[in-house]
Amino acid sequence: MILTAVITEAEEGGFIALNPETGTTTQGESVEEASANLLEAVQLFIETFSGERHLSVGCRAHANL
Repeated sequence: MILTAVITEAEEGGFIALNPETGTTTQGESVEEASANLLEAVQLFIETFSGERHLSVGCRAHANL
């Protein structure tokens, strides 16, 4: 399963992370923290709404900040 992560700098500092496929949004002080938070949020979303208990989601970064 390939999902999209859109990470942007927040005006107040830190980063906002969005997964448009699920509508899941989170934040973090660094790109790495925002990515990790988003991965956890998306896993919980999919687990909750699809009934899947074990999900392996890879992470591939492409930065254009």
